[in-house]
Amino acid sequence: MSTHYRACHLCEAICGLKIEVNDGRVVSVKGDENDPFSRGHICPKAVALQDIHEDPDRLRQPVLKRNGQWVEISWDEAIERACEGLLAVQTQHGPNAVGVYQGNPNVHNWGLMTHSPNFLGLLKTRNRFSATSVDQLPAQLMAYWMYGHQLLLPIPDIDHTDYFLMLGANPLASNGSLMTVPDVTHRLKALKARGGQLVVVDPRKTETAELATQYHAIQPGGDTAFLFAVIQTIVSEGLVRAHHLSPYTKGLDEALAVICTVTPAMAAADCGIPAEQIVNIARQFAAAPRAVAYGRMGACTQRHGSLAQWAIQVLNLVTGNLDAVGGALVTHPALDLIAAPNSKPGSYARWHSRVSQRPEALGEFPCSIMAEEILTEGPDQIRAMVTVAGNPVLSTPNGRQLDQALASLDFMVSIDLYINETTRHADLILPTTSPLEHDHYDLIFNIFGVRNQAKYSEATLPKPTGALDDWELMDRLASCFAAKSGKPSRPSMPPQMILDMGLQMGPYGMNSEHKLSFAALKANPHGIDLGPLKPSFPDRLQTPHKHIDAAPEPVMQAARSYVDALAHQGQGGETVLQGTHRLIGRRHIRSNNSWMHNSERLVKGRDRCTAMLHPDDAKQLGVGTDGAVRIVSRVGEIRLPVEITDTVMRGVVSVPHGWGHDRPGVRQSIAQAHAGESCNDLTDERWLDELSGNAALNGLPVTVLLADEYSPTL
Repeated sequence: MSTHYRACHLCEAICGLKIEVNDGRVVSVKGDENDPFSRGHICPKAVALQDIHEDPDRLRQPVLKRNGQWVEISWDEAIERACEGLLAVQTQHGPNAVGVYQGNPNVHNWGLMTHSPNFLGLLKTRNRFSATSVDQLPAQLMAYWMYGHQLLLPIPDIDHTDYFLMLGANPLASNGSLMTVPDVTHRLKALKARGGQLVVVDPRKTETAELATQYHAIQPGGDTAFLFAVIQTIVSEGLVRAHHLSPYTKGLDEALAVICTVTPAMAAADCGIPAEQIVNIARQFAAAPRAVAYGRMGACTQRHGSLAQWAIQVLNLVTGNLDAVGGALVTHPALDLIAAPNSKPGSYARWHSRVSQRPEALGEFPCSIMAEEILTEGPDQIRAMVTVAGNPVLSTPNGRQLDQALASLDFMVSIDLYINETTRHADLILPTTSPLEHDHYDLIFNIFGVRNQAKYSEATLPKPTGALDDWELMDRLASCFAAKSGKPSRPSMPPQMILDMGLQMGPYGMNSEHKLSFAALKANPHGIDLGPLKPSFPDRLQTPHKHIDAAPEPVMQAARSYVDALAHQGQGGETVLQGTHRLIGRRHIRSNNSWMHNSERLVKGRDRCTAMLHPDDAKQLGVGTDGAVRIVSRVGEIRLPVEITDTVMRGVVSVPHGWGHDRPGVRQSIAQAHAGESCNDLTDERWLDELSGNAALNGLPVTVLLADEYSPTL
């Protein structure tokens, strides 16, 4: 029997684990009570590390599709075939004929973070896509425009705030997002115990809202109007608070001039929250000694996600809660990617997509246009794809269309552990070691932590003979592709060496009292606490002249259009499409996007892939507790059992994401037995946040019908 300590890197919380191994098999997974960050907390997903490792459906060797059948091949052959196939397409059609999609697990895997550029960078394609544009893109884009770097995101100081205004977030289910916060339940209870307020604004009374001191139901997509009206109240009533960032802020008067045209009465018509409640929230927020506003998925994946994220930053700024204890603070991670010499602050509109002329944002195009770039003929048409740890068929809008597009490719290679709904279209699948067979240091989520800390996790189980870690595979692909294409490959070193150099040169390194190094982390397997977040602006700002830009020009153009449309039409200027309901998503503590459904202990129990409807809507529709509904959008329809609950607003239907495992050719037996339906067979690739290109997965108009009822295509 041996005991191992590591971080769980399946979600953003990076909780500490105590794993016991007997004779090469995991026999126990528990929370590490000595982890200074997570303090013994884990969620049910932690056991999935063992399930993934032991899963008979997980690929252990590269596989090649030969005559429609998957056959195992050697690593040498797999790498040769991958590079030859990609190079052949680029030689005939140019570099942009290869597209790249990187899924959510990339940022949870430090080997991919450090070494995927070695290979993917050699492809020199502009057709880059990732899960960012179905998730947090508006928040990162706003950080780039306002603070100078896409990763310089102010984090709620949850442990010290007195008033936490939370929009479109459910950390009790997600464990926090763009807010790395293990043990969030106890932290929120501590907030209430010290007399603080947790105010949740969401179309559904979520698990987090059940814990709140106030809950306000909001129409999907109404967050921007609500936030503008909150700011308008604070400004009009003279509640703006002077603070130390005033000399370092430009454009604030210009921003407020636009925002403050939206009154609480105007906002109420759009967001569904009465004007008097909006005014009360504004006064409470301004009066609190320490307050913070925070918005997540619901405030990102909607038609005005970028403006909502901008308004959150402006609200924190005008009330003196930006860069303030108990407000929103940026971290000082031990390995600081923001200050790194090769850091990528961000970009916007350096080039545009071929078909619909969408601007690149942060070096990528929106996932929503991936299918059209494959299906539309012409120069630079995508004819080959590389997918890395992703399943865009289930995670991006109009998944059926993307299914069709991937099936039409000339060549496709996937780096993945499974034959899933996306990788079934590949010619080659290259699987790397399981999560327990490689080491880990979290490069991304320490940047979003509610406390500064550092932890290195050694491999729990030995790597099988011949298996490759992700960084080793990327280096081998890079060497092979460079040799075949005649391009120079970038110098490479193991991630452990990169970590050691970054730690020693970082804020807690050799020139500090901590003397942090790789050896120091290995000697402290529970992790090292590096203290609370502290005010650090303007020093941490990455903008020219160290100023906050409160009025970036692209944002101002979008904001002017928005308030003009709101004043004249309502509903944010949108023409309300035919549909009886607005679609919203949801997540569950036992689920993590599409990649946790092949674990029996995570999917067992009652069906969680249901359509949540308000009792009045169900009664009007004539559906009972054992009934089912059809949900129809412009692009498709799904059929789901109904879950009747007053936790959702009237006119809203909530469907979880990540399901839909009934497609042919998938080799995930447990997931297939609990297939569910994909909400992204409903979501519309044309329904976007226009400014960022982020998918508007929430607020989509849909029609809800009895399961056996016919309706013409909308």
